[in-house]
Amino acid sequence: MGMTDVLIVGAGPTGLVLACDLARRGVAVRVVDRSPAPPRTSRAKGPNPRSLEILDDLGVAEEVLAAGSAPLPMLKYRDRRPVAEADPWADSAPSPSPDARYDRGWLIAQWRLEGILRDRLAGYGVRVEPGREVVGLTQGRGEGEGADGADGGHVDVTYADGPAGRARYVVGCDGAHSSVRKLLGITFEGTTAEDQVMVCGDVDLAEGVLDRTRWHQWFDEDGAVMLCPIPGTRTGWWFQAGPERDGRGRPLAPTAEGFRRLLAHHTALPGRDLTRAELLSTYRVNVRMADRFRAGRVLLAGDAAHVHAIAGGLGMNTGIQDAFNLGWKLGLVLAGHADAELLDTYEEERLPVAARTLDLASERLRATLEAIRRPGGGLEAAITPDTTGLGVGYRWSSLAAGGRAPEAGTPGPHAGDRAPDAPCADAATGVETRLHRVFAGPRTTVLGFGPGSAAALRETADAYGGDGGVRVCRVYAAHEDRAGAEPGAVVDDAGHAAAAYGTGASGDPGAGTVVVVRPDHHVGVLAPADDARSVREYLRRLHGAGRSAERSPGMVDAVR
Repeated sequence: MGMTDVLIVGAGPTGLVLACDLARRGVAVRVVDRSPAPPRTSRAKGPNPRSLEILDDLGVAEEVLAAGSAPLPMLKYRDRRPVAEADPWADSAPSPSPDARYDRGWLIAQWRLEGILRDRLAGYGVRVEPGREVVGLTQGRGEGEGADGADGGHVDVTYADGPAGRARYVVGCDGAHSSVRKLLGITFEGTTAEDQVMVCGDVDLAEGVLDRTRWHQWFDEDGAVMLCPIPGTRTGWWFQAGPERDGRGRPLAPTAEGFRRLLAHHTALPGRDLTRAELLSTYRVNVRMADRFRAGRVLLAGDAAHVHAIAGGLGMNTGIQDAFNLGWKLGLVLAGHADAELLDTYEEERLPVAARTLDLASERLRATLEAIRRPGGGLEAAITPDTTGLGVGYRWSSLAAGGRAPEAGTPGPHAGDRAPDAPCADAATGVETRLHRVFAGPRTTVLGFGPGSAAALRETADAYGGDGGVRVCRVYAAHEDRAGAEPGAVVDDAGHAAAAYGTGASGDPGAGTVVVVRPDHHVGVLAPADDARSVREYLRRLHGAGRSAERSPGMVDAVR
């Protein structure tokens, strides 16, 4: 049977982001999905700012922005009459802030986002294999293999139909009812709130009956209807509502006629204005999490590992961010640069984030349910700075152990934090760019601020440049002489990069700061320029010894 590097089970946003990230690294990846055709789901309404940064890194953000729309103001009704309007983004800066290009999420149908990601994946020669249901997983060890599955191990995969397969690693991205998780025997602890029920679907409304520049929300004592226009359609809307109930108070299954009755009951529109209803589903509040995200060579991501309350739109986004955390680690292990133990940091970092996200989504749901009891309250209660994803970091991680932490109260990120963005210019051409553009692509980045960083950058380039998976970037202050600047260097014209990283300015020619930025845009090390050892040790953990292994220790120390 043929061997692939990574088998991804599930072709939703989580699986597709992971597949794109792996494929661009040259990893042999397969994506299977038990659905016979790409599903058109009606749940997630789009990426949050952190997910947009990830999609930008993958090269699809512009297409996502073009296919979707900015989030809309919310028009709230009571007893069929408009009573209030809220725009949670009205106070946002009119242009992106220096450290974050995206200041708000984006509305796009999940099926459209998945289509964009499938097209991107096809550009790497990888296509989703539909109708492939995984029914068996057996982990095997190679000769002399360690307990964690290193050095030749594999997973044998059995499908409901067709020939078996084999992969070095398997990642279950197959949703809340994950077959992969169940085959591993991993528990999915949590609760399902049977009384918190919502019916959902995609509908068409007669043209012109509602303003498509608003997200309409009717909240009454006896139920609710929410209608949000689906970008890229002329008459399509996302429909969400409290369900109809039978005589015993039990929720009824969603139907087109039921949606028409709910529309007529809560809004001023006649039921006949709803001309089509499909992708009907019932949503119950599930708050569950796997007790571990890795079992040997099989890992879990997205809803297969955790499900949250819908408030704040964190489900799909947390899965996308799981995938971006895992992809580079799998890539470095498969390339032989990092030990398999690096994969342990995936659970170490993402499990606490998932636990925090469960709490955050539940709290936002509680706040929203409280808000809608009052006329004029609405879904804006679910949106807080925490739901952007930009504040998620891993200060507790063993990958955040290098260098020295800034003193309390000083500006700049700590190891483990998201690496700030900042506008700058290419030192050679003057073309405007941003630090996140410098970071883009499947490599680790070493930033050097100040003249004193030159030696550490040279050592890094000598050891890992070329195809070593590490890029170096000197960040020049506006006043610095940049004659002979290295290719890829940038100029911090307005000082935004120095401010974001807390490097400050110094007249000392030996002063400087070196920052190692992981491929997922998180700070690995932030160290003074004379602390080359922290940088070297960190890079060795991720990328091996590099070409410096071919030189004597004395030569390496001399560069230091």
